[in-house]
Amino acid sequence: MGFTDRYIASIGSSNLMDDALHHQTDPLAAAALAGDIGALLCRVKYADGTLIRMFEGNQQNLAQLLRIWTVEVIKRGQMRRWVPENTAWDAQSAQALYRRVAEKSLAHWLDSTCKGCSGTGVKALLGNGICASCKGTGTAAIHGTAGLELERVKDMVSELSAIADSHSGRASGLLRGGDR
Repeated sequence: MGFTDRYIASIGSSNLMDDALHHQTDPLAAAALAGDIGALLCRVKYADGTLIRMFEGNQQNLAQLLRIWTVEVIKRGQMRRWVPENTAWDAQSAQALYRRVAEKSLAHWLDSTCKGCSGTGVKALLGNGICASCKGTGTAAIHGTAGLELERVKDMVSELSAIADSHSGRASGLLRGGDR
């Protein structure tokens, strides 16, 4: 069982005790101690109902994550010189691009499951063919973008995945007993 599975299981813990016999909430503590934006990514994606949709999540966490991610995308976009910012109009259009990329990349990372096959990669009705929407991957395509913007959104989705993977690795290390 990976860290993500343990984290999701701990969210629904019926016992919040922390003694010699009860360790159900250890993944929650490890995620918090691992720190950085990864903890907030984990909380929004797995704890606030984004994936399971059983309840209305904490909207403040999502709003905070979007603000932090937008600042990070702007910083990365400027550092990587995605678009020139020579004039006021260029700077204004660059800011609009950064914000669209931040919003679309975060939205896709939070829920990239193909709606046509519910992430199985198989046709929903027949069950014996590859889903035409996702071509069998189970991951939805990024809609509403093309060209430069699409490439930047894909780049930022992979950055979010790397941040989340790094956070999960640090949290798993804490669960194994390192640096506690």
